[in-house]
Amino acid sequence: MSQPAAYRVSHLDALEAESVFVVREVVAELERPVLLFSGGKDSIVMLRLAEKAFAPARIPFPVMHVDTGHNFPEVLTYRNRRVAQMGLQLVVASVPEALESGLVRESADGMRNRIQTPVLLDAVEKYRFDALFGGARRDEEKARAKERVFSFRDDFGQWDPKNQRPELWALYNGRHHPGESIRVFPLSNWTELDVWHYIARERLELPSIYYAHQREVVERDGMLYAVNEFVRPRAGEVPFAARVRYRTVGDASCTAAVRSEADTVEKVIEEVAATRVTERGATRGDDRVSEAAMEDRKREGYF
Repeated sequence: MSQPAAYRVSHLDALEAESVFVVREVVAELERPVLLFSGGKDSIVMLRLAEKAFAPARIPFPVMHVDTGHNFPEVLTYRNRRVAQMGLQLVVASVPEALESGLVRESADGMRNRIQTPVLLDAVEKYRFDALFGGARRDEEKARAKERVFSFRDDFGQWDPKNQRPELWALYNGRHHPGESIRVFPLSNWTELDVWHYIARERLELPSIYYAHQREVVERDGMLYAVNEFVRPRAGEVPFAARVRYRTVGDASCTAAVRSEADTVEKVIEEVAATRVTERGATRGDDRVSEAAMEDRKREGYF
């Protein structure tokens, strides 16, 4: 009598199943979830996971973009097209509008990542969101590695790394009081390489700037910044053309590119497999303010 074939689950299948379970658990436990969707690769993967979690029904919650006004146009075009294709409700929390209303003030360096936090918290209060899905991963940055899948935030949106709930046996505690919220990270156990393998497997479309292309840049603090309306050459900086791609897409004023010839998913996977620097470490100027820059922002309410 022949033995039954061994049942094997691939690494990606296991990650996908865990993430889908987390998404469903949030919808079962909490009342007003929202998915942070910027048009970046991690949020694109998050959207696919949410799609799978509830298919053939529609995704039962809106998506939100905290818009700094300093976006790469390719990413905004992609965001709008994808939201329209899926028939999703898009909530835009606008930093430019917050600047006009006096809710926030622009910093001297022109970077707007820091002032995203009050805008995000204002939107959470306005729409009474009690769970916010984000695409953060533990391999991105040291502060991310301290966080659980369900990250409790108090009624000021603040995170206390010493006040985290245990998650033994994949049991998640979404209990909270009015005004408090839970930040949820279904991709916590994924790596950048896992994300790219999943993009390849699912044949997900990405904004074009994730692939190698020619762009005018300046070198600043060891990083290559695209010359655009938000980043102008400083004294002594000479713009030049280089073949680059973006590993992460955030605020155009503080997100740098990397030299690359990877113009396909397969080539990007080869490149990411060989690198030893995280995408934030390689390309995010705002994280170089201090060793604890990300943790400080998270304590203030940032994602």
